Amino acid sequence: MSPNPKTYAVKSFGCQMNVYDGDRMAELLAAQGMTAADANEADVVVLNTCHIREKATEKVYSDIGRLRKDGRKPMIAVAGCVAQAEGEEIVRRAKVDVVVGPQAYHNLPDLLAKAARGEAALDTDMPVLSKFGHLPARRRVPPSAFLTVQEGCDKFCTYCVVPYTRGAEVSRAFAAIVDEAEALVDAGAKELTLLGQNVNAWEDGDGRGLDSLIRALDRIPGLQRIRYTTSHPNDMTEGLIDAHRDVGKLMPYLHLPVQSGSSRILKAMNRSHTRDSYLRVLDKVREARPDIALSGDFIVGFPGETEADFAETLSLVDEIGYAQAYSFKYSPRPGTPAATMPDQIAPEVMDERLQRLQAALNRDQEAFNLATVGKRCSVLIERKGKLPGQMLGKSPWLQSVHLMTEAAIGDVVEVEVVSGGPNSLAGAAS
Repeated sequence: MSPNPKTYAVKSFGCQMNVYDGDRMAELLAAQGMTAADANEADVVVLNTCHIREKATEKVYSDIGRLRKDGRKPMIAVAGCVAQAEGEEIVRRAKVDVVVGPQAYHNLPDLLAKAARGEAALDTDMPVLSKFGHLPARRRVPPSAFLTVQEGCDKFCTYCVVPYTRGAEVSRAFAAIVDEAEALVDAGAKELTLLGQNVNAWEDGDGRGLDSLIRALDRIPGLQRIRYTTSHPNDMTEGLIDAHRDVGKLMPYLHLPVQSGSSRILKAMNRSHTRDSYLRVLDKVREARPDIALSGDFIVGFPGETEADFAETLSLVDEIGYAQAYSFKYSPRPGTPAATMPDQIAPEVMDERLQRLQAALNRDQEAFNLATVGKRCSVLIERKGKLPGQMLGKSPWLQSVHLMTEAAIGDVVEVEVVSGGPNSLAGAAS
């Protein structure tokens, strides 16, 4: 273990908030004079972990083993939700140098220094958003950038570890968010995605909600697009729905997880919404913004889910017609109520149900993409494509679009969609 590491690598797993956190940890290490390197060569490797699913947790330990093959001995820091949940167990099991939770990663440089001195370096404290005041200023950012505005969760869904790994719902201060948003735009961002475990639960001490924050960001010169994720159905206020109608920079896309189409299963999940209340929210959103693309999350095989319950999920999918969606088999997490519920579903039943659900979701995603053919829309160019002269970007509905153009990364170009497939669109610059 080098006492003066010169290079670093950060590998993030899981949600977009982890991507944001990973970027901020990279900035912390760069501010210490270190330079980025490949994980297989870096002096310090940070594994920024996710604890939502069992396989994601085991992957962390597999990665630690791979990093140490061939006699390499990089400093290894485990950050994120696995670090928060397992703490000293990671040190015992994997002999890593640093363990730091998602609310304490601003202490990463100090923890690495302690580890280099042979001292214990574990920090899983959960202070209320104090880390943001200790992070370096953002300097170079991509055209589409993440901005965390809210962390934690008070919902306590029976399958979820987030309240235990990220803590209670806490909102960042209005002024601090606007300041960071302006800095991101000054550094090159054209699009901001506001992040939170329950981002639409954001509120400040003056009673302002996420809609007020979005309207404030709408006034930032140079910012062209606004998105937010992930939302809870119970926090979709009338004001936020109205913002989809009124704010031109707010993209016509809403990710609103439902998890199941069965109200009986939703109650067992402690989701605090029903199938009908979820559909009523979507009706209001579509009335406010008729062209909106809807996205969702689904869990199949939750304990006690019958074939009739699953059929209700399939019928909900048919009724809504999602533009995109994410679906997973239920994964029991230690310490959550669902892990000890009776009537756990057999793996082979979950597999079969997931295949049927994904077939329906893929069908609807392709149908949405094909319905876009012939439309004109703006595309934010994010990176180069595989072919000479080809660029890739995102439509307002968060579809991947490839086109031949002389536009540069960060440009917003007007495009006619000329063809579509299951996962992307082809466009022609107007």
